[in-house]
Amino acid sequence: MQKWYKVLGPGLLYAGAAIGVSHLVQSTRAGADFGYGLVWAIFLANILKYPFFQYGPRYAAVTGKSLLDGYLKLGKWSIYLFLLLTFVSMFIIQSAVTVVTAGIASEISGMHIEPWLMSTLLLLVCVLILIIGRYKWLDRSMKLIIVLLTLSTIIALIASLTGNASKYEEHMVSFTFSNKNHMLFLIALMGWMPAPFDLSVWHSLWTVEKIKEHPNISLKETLLDFNIGYWGTLILALFFLALGATTLHGTGIQLEANGGKFANQLINIYTNNIGKWSYFVIAIAAFTTMLSTTLTCFDAQPRVIASVYKILNSNNNENKLFWIWLIILGLGVVIITAFFMINMKSLVDFATVVAFVSSPIIAILNYLVITSKNFPEKFQPNLFLKILSWLGIIYFVVFSAYFIFITL
Repeated sequence: MQKWYKVLGPGLLYAGAAIGVSHLVQSTRAGADFGYGLVWAIFLANILKYPFFQYGPRYAAVTGKSLLDGYLKLGKWSIYLFLLLTFVSMFIIQSAVTVVTAGIASEISGMHIEPWLMSTLLLLVCVLILIIGRYKWLDRSMKLIIVLLTLSTIIALIASLTGNASKYEEHMVSFTFSNKNHMLFLIALMGWMPAPFDLSVWHSLWTVEKIKEHPNISLKETLLDFNIGYWGTLILALFFLALGATTLHGTGIQLEANGGKFANQLINIYTNNIGKWSYFVIAIAAFTTMLSTTLTCFDAQPRVIASVYKILNSNNNENKLFWIWLIILGLGVVIITAFFMINMKSLVDFATVVAFVSSPIIAILNYLVITSKNFPEKFQPNLFLKILSWLGIIYFVVFSAYFIFITL
């Protein structure tokens, strides 16, 4: 048991990054708007994305290197393509997760200050954690956060099942494929369900760091860690959808687009239906969910850019570059939240849609890396995972093309 606990790490960091906007905001919205009508979408997204996320830790465990090294072996074009996708999305992704966290922090603390200022304070807290210990602190703090999140969410869900929210037939909306707005939300939901594909690269980097601490970790143990984190995020996504369905669906209440108002509304609706005693349970679940996402994203994106630069230039200043890009990312988030943010909902939807449209590219890159001649054949995925990968790629390409078609 103690050995398994030591092995756990990258999978929980993955879960910490994944269980955030896609769960607290989008899964709750799915339950609030359509009841249990989109449970299938959450299952489908998790199943079809599974191989591509698994290829990250698989590659790292076998080679001791990240997926970025695998991209380079395909040709520099692939690593430049991934870098371009990272630059396009990193500021939007970080802004989206940080502003949601800021709204919840403002509600819990009673500090109703401007979103950009609360976002700045949260990023400074993240910087402090990373300065103190970087991976070790990130690893250890995430284990605590995930346990706290899981327990508080289970308590909240059980309590909500006995709630007595007033439901009205006219507000019982069902999802329909012919409704353009419904389809746009479906794509936004699945774009970050369970997470954007960038996390497959982040996960491989975290696995490399874990291997440095524990060189004897096997592929089997690495995949066990991944599976616990991955399927755990699916369960929690269903929990949050159920919370939205039991407390909001059919009530006629619309979730706010503003981050602070969203947090206030979400927590108050739950406490009104479950009981005032549950305020801190819901608040802790919501805040730890988003703090874990903010922290892991803030660590991973600069780490990716620094790693790419090191691979391309054989440069040993990776740590220096990490902090430079961390500062650039932080400043970018402050600027976006201060001057360019319309509302939380629009920012989140834009970020999740960007993730969905770019997903076929990263999915194909990951598949090419893990099935290439540069990766040992005996460690390559089995036929089932390969078939699932093909189905996933077809699905992502078709849905992305459909999204572009309906929005033109």
